[in-house]
Amino acid sequence: MERISELGTFLRTRRARLSPGEVGLPDYGGRRRVPGLRREELAQLAGISPGYYTRLEQGSGANASDAVLDALARVLRLDEAERSHLYGLARPARTAVPATERVRPSVRTMIGALGEVPALVLGRSLDVLAWNRSGHALLAGHLPFAAPYDGTDGRRPNVVRMVFLDPRYRALYTDLDAKLRDSVGGLRGIAGQWPDEPRLRELITELRRESAEFTALWAAHPVRTCATHTLTYRHPAVGPITLTDENMLLPDDAGQRVVVFHAAPGSPSADALRRLADGVRVP
Repeated sequence: MERISELGTFLRTRRARLSPGEVGLPDYGGRRRVPGLRREELAQLAGISPGYYTRLEQGSGANASDAVLDALARVLRLDEAERSHLYGLARPARTAVPATERVRPSVRTMIGALGEVPALVLGRSLDVLAWNRSGHALLAGHLPFAAPYDGTDGRRPNVVRMVFLDPRYRALYTDLDAKLRDSVGGLRGIAGQWPDEPRLRELITELRRESAEFTALWAAHPVRTCATHTLTYRHPAVGPITLTDENMLLPDDAGQRVVVFHAAPGSPSADALRRLADGVRVP
C-alpha cells in the first residue's frame, strides 16, 4: 500500500463528509461539483496555504509538522483512531517487518490454559496464528483446528477474509453490516501502521478482487483502532450468545494481539460458553 496515495485519499474522504455550514463557513445554497469542503476552505480553516494543502493531498508535501497535522485533525473533526491514522500516513518512517510471524510458545501455552474462555492470537494482517479449543469452536468449528498451525502466511484463516468470503463465518454475526464496517476500519488502521507488510497488500488486493462489499467499504476509508466490542453471535451449536472481546497487544511480538472472549457472569451466554467448551459439536 502506497502511503502517500493513501494520505491523499484519506484527506479527500474526510473533507468530503463536512459541509461549509458544519464548520462555520457560509453556504449559499449553490450546487457543488463535489460534496464537502473545497481544498481552499479546509486550508483557510487550518491556517495553511491552499497550495501547501494541495501538495499534501497530491503527495508532494511530506514531513508535515505536528502543528499542521493537529490543525487538520481539528478542522476535519477526526476521532482518536483517525487522528492516529493521519499521523501514521504523514510520517515517512518505516518499521522493519519480520519475515515470518510465529507465536511464542509461552503465548500459545497461555491461551491454552484459559480453558473454556475462547481466545486466539491474531497477526499483523489479522491472520489467525493460534487459537484454543474454545476459540476454534466459537468462531470456526467448520475449519480444522490445526489450520493456523499447518498453514503458512497466506493460507492461515484470516478474520477479515472470512467475514467477507466465508458464508459459515458470516452467518455467526447477527449484525453483519456493522461487523463488515468494523472489519474494514480495523484493517485500514493496521495498514497505516504496517504499510510495508506484504501479507496486508496481498489480502487487500484479494478482497478488492473477490468482494464488491469490501471494495465499496474500502473506498469510504473507515478507520478504527484495536477496541473492545460486545457482539451477539448466532452460533450453530449453542444458539444466540452475547460476548465481549478484549484485544491485548503483545509488546514483544510486532503487531500481534491476543483476543479473549467472555460473557457476563451468570448469564445465559455464560452457560452457552460452558456448553461449547464441554465439546458441543459444531454442525
